Amino acid sequence: MISIVVLTKNEELDLPQCLSSLTWCDDVHVLDSGSTDRTLEIAQEFGANTSFHTFDSFGKQRNYALDCLDLRYEWVLFLDADEVVTEGFRRAVLNAVENATPDVAGFYCCWKMMLENRWLKHCDNFPKWQFRLLRRHKARFIDFGHGQKEGEVDGRIEYIKEPYLHYSFSKGWYQWVERHNYYSNQEAIARLHSPPPLGNIFSRHASVRNPALKSYLSRVPGWPILRFIQAYVLSFGFIEGIPGLIYCINMSYHEFLIQIKMRELKKSGNIVAKDLVHPNV
Repeated sequence: MISIVVLTKNEELDLPQCLSSLTWCDDVHVLDSGSTDRTLEIAQEFGANTSFHTFDSFGKQRNYALDCLDLRYEWVLFLDADEVVTEGFRRAVLNAVENATPDVAGFYCCWKMMLENRWLKHCDNFPKWQFRLLRRHKARFIDFGHGQKEGEVDGRIEYIKEPYLHYSFSKGWYQWVERHNYYSNQEAIARLHSPPPLGNIFSRHASVRNPALKSYLSRVPGWPILRFIQAYVLSFGFIEGIPGLIYCINMSYHEFLIQIKMRELKKSGNIVAKDLVHPNV
């Protein structure tokens, strides 16, 4: 009923847990971008189909999967290797697909951000939405910031409110900081040069409203501090203990990097990320 695509590059640490949660699916594809560890071996041990494509961006990689992989089913779910499907999410996805009317092109999905085996519900402003489940030939992806969002869509996008698990810190803080230093370049470029329409701030849909809010709040002096106060104090992130404090400090620092790089872009007019290589490539 559903094909699943997992994007990978040197994911031997996270991939086993991800694929272990997908044994209910009979069409799992691992789209790799040049792993040098045991990623492909692990994928084959789990019976997943493996393919290679050079990574350019998340949006282009997902579109390549839609265009070129031998996907068995009409519906496609995209996951990253550090994400895990729960039983509740599995049931919600199957129910959504089974009951989707012909005018539904796909679904936004949300995650539980996990740190030290704790769900950071308040610190991460749950729920956050990404377009991850779609009907083939009904939707495409475009790049946005360091990730992707829906591009051309032929139909409606609905919401699956049951979350999956996201272990963004599974490789340690060194890797997280390195990756987000790169991501901050992409976010600075996107927020400065191609922000969403201002009217999106007033959308009732968080998937539309939040990217716009970030783009325009990034221009406010002191925004990184305000981001920390919002997540840690106003959203009660402090009740999530030391993991919550660590997360809020690092996300505030990430916003600080974005803001100073936006400032640099405005002063120099140069694209600061043009010569950088994606950390997962």
